[in-house]
Formats: sequence, structure tokens, C-alpha cells
Amino acid sequence: MREPLGLRVWQFVSAVIFSGVAIMALTFPDQLYDAVFEEESVNSKTPIRLYGGALLSISLIMWNSLYTAEKIIIRWTLLTEACYFGIQFLVTTITLFVCISIYYYYQVGCRPKKV
Repeated sequence: MREPLGLRVWQFVSAVIFSGVAIMALTFPDQLYDAVFEEESVNSKTPIRLYGGALLSISLIMWNSLYTAEKIIIRWTLLTEACYFGIQFLVTTITLFVCISIYYYYQVGCRPKKV
């Protein structure tokens, strides 16, 4: 099988980044929360640690796919990454979309200005 240029490098970098963030979420949840949200301290560390556990699972999949030559396994791991990043993008931008929608909803409901 002929692999695309940079595939193994991408798999390695992905595995390292997923592992790093997962370990940080599991061991230092307060620091990760502060780095992402820049707000007060979180009351419960459980959601951040659950996030770290999920990322650790994905990183283990990435590490195992690094040593395989089977095309279907490589495709599924890349699909897993694409789904993760797609969902993360939607979750982080949904607040922006809600704010814009509320602004336009308010503007449509306002009375027109007299010129």
C-alpha cells in the first residue's frame, strides 16, 4: 500500500497532542479549565476528568494505528479525528451563532428609526 506523504507524521503528532491534553486534563483539571475558559475556578473536576478520559481513549487508538499497515484501520482513525474536530468546532462556535441570532432577532423586532 502506498501511503500519503506525511501520514505517519500526522498520526504521531495527533497521538502526542491527544495524549498530552488527556494527561493534563486528568492530572491538572483546574489549570486546563483556566487555560481554556479564563474564568473563575470550576466547582467540579469530574467533567474535565471525563473529557481527559475520552481524549486518552482516542490517543490510545491513535498510538495503535501508528503501527498498522491496514488501510481500513487508518481510515477509521482519521474519521475518528475528523468527527472529534468537527464536534469540537460546532461546540465552540455555537455560542457565537446564538449571540448573532439573538442580535438579529432583536433587530427585526425593533421599530424602524425615523429618518
